[in-house]
Amino acid sequence: MKRRQIIKTGAISTATAALTAACAKANTTSQANITSEANTTSQTTGSLPRVKWRMTTSWPKTLGTFRGAETIANRVKEMTAGRFTITPFAGGEIVPGLQVLDAVQAGTVQCGHTASYYYIGKNSALAFATTVPFGLNGQQQNTWLYYGGGLEAIRKIYADFNIINFPGGNTGTQMGGWFKKEIKSVADLKGLKMRIPGLGGEVMSSLGLNVQVLPGAEIYLALDRGTIDAAEWVGPYDDEKLGLHQAAQFYYYPGWWEPGATLDVLVNLDAWNKLPQEYQAIFKTAAFEANMNMFNEYDFLNSQALSRLLANGTKLTAYSPEIMQAAQKAALEILAEKANENPSFKQIYEQWQKFKNQISNWNRVNELTYNNFSMSK
Repeated sequence: MKRRQIIKTGAISTATAALTAACAKANTTSQANITSEANTTSQTTGSLPRVKWRMTTSWPKTLGTFRGAETIANRVKEMTAGRFTITPFAGGEIVPGLQVLDAVQAGTVQCGHTASYYYIGKNSALAFATTVPFGLNGQQQNTWLYYGGGLEAIRKIYADFNIINFPGGNTGTQMGGWFKKEIKSVADLKGLKMRIPGLGGEVMSSLGLNVQVLPGAEIYLALDRGTIDAAEWVGPYDDEKLGLHQAAQFYYYPGWWEPGATLDVLVNLDAWNKLPQEYQAIFKTAAFEANMNMFNEYDFLNSQALSRLLANGTKLTAYSPEIMQAAQKAALEILAEKANENPSFKQIYEQWQKFKNQISNWNRVNELTYNNFSMSK
């Protein structure tokens, strides 16, 4: 080998050895940093207290709504290495499904998962936390809550009950309910007994129905035994789980009273204020995940469930224009009446209306025309 080649080869070998040594040192340093960071995280988590909460809900455990509660509990446990645990309970296991707010307010449980419009008898403005007839769809509802001042407005109402709330799920636009007989006109509605809560129930009542509010676990038996003639719940997936298609044949759409229903996590303020800031941040993140996840999951599950229902004989039917127009007229009148009766309702309603007009103008431009074209047969 020539002298020049020997020198070149030696130089390369020396450089390679130096680079290998440097990489080994870098890997050792990097691993040490990772280990140090892990130990620091472990020590930080370990320094936080162990907290055990109970969460009562308004839902049977088999439904998608209950998974919103489970998502929060699972994520909080994972993110705190098991030091902060929340056990969710089905409606009726601790308190009846429609008494979640009362249980959280009293401190019977630290938190609950429910729909705020179940409690409009306490303050009608709580309807906005869930949905109002002919209101915002799911995407618009989330935008209003997170960016349009909605959540701050609702929390002022809940503060009167020693509660702080967090959006913890959204079902999207719901279906219009199950009927034992075909409904073609407003006259066909009169005298029927229907399970439907919130302001939607008040609208139906004004159209001549006898309205009842039942928790999810009781709907099937009431419909099957003829205690009620019609019932609404959420959508194809949950409705199928409850067996409503076995008790009634006609499935109506759209659910104009629940165009984008938000479910809420209610937390007792005393319990909330005792949490370390780290746990509060984790809880907020878990609730946000539950809210976003449920919205998307229902779209996926409902599309599949609707196909199954139709294959098994369910008769899918649209509400007639007459019924839709009568319901919208009644809804606007009821919202105006509530605003006149309740100052807090009026304050939220006026702010909400302004937001709705603004977002509707935008969605007409960016979504409505596209959807009408792309989804038309």
